[in-house]
Amino acid sequence: MTATSPALTPPADAIPPVRHPDAPAPGELLGAHYEHCFGCGGGQPHGLHLEARAGEGVTVTAEFTVTPDHQGAPGLAHGGVLATALDETLGSLNWLLRVIAVTGRLETDFARPVPVGTVLHLEAQVTAVHGRKIYSTAVGRIGGPDGPVAVRADALFIEVKVDHFIDNGRPEEIQAAMSDPDQVRRARAFEVNP
Repeated sequence: MTATSPALTPPADAIPPVRHPDAPAPGELLGAHYEHCFGCGGGQPHGLHLEARAGEGVTVTAEFTVTPDHQGAPGLAHGGVLATALDETLGSLNWLLRVIAVTGRLETDFARPVPVGTVLHLEAQVTAVHGRKIYSTAVGRIGGPDGPVAVRADALFIEVKVDHFIDNGRPEEIQAAMSDPDQVRRARAFEVNP
């Protein structure tokens, strides 16, 4: 893996992350944050349908199966799809902090090809928090949770207010999400989108 860029290195006065007391319990399936999310939503027929689970501390694990719809080269996952899986997994961490945050920077390293039919096992953790900045890292493995590393990423998420989505999203989708009577689903709809 190449050296992390200075933008992804937490400053000396950054603090360790603290899991929110109301965060899902370790092992709990987090579910889709938004039905139409390409990464985790069930409403996307060609999406990743990534399933993330809360881990210990401020960590998550996730899995997705590479389908023929996710190809770049014949029989291999597209690098952008793999970066999306990493971004989605990293974004899920924000639910454990109970903050709304967007991807500010994502650096991805590709270590080996990921064939169609492979289950990619992902692990992510928040490493530090500095004001509105959330620093995190993830790894994706093939052949099982302890298998060889295929992809890695370091990321910087920025905490935002829900106005970020209201001001920039399409009004019909924003209104539909805001009018959901389920308060948790309503909050989660705005969890990780850029």
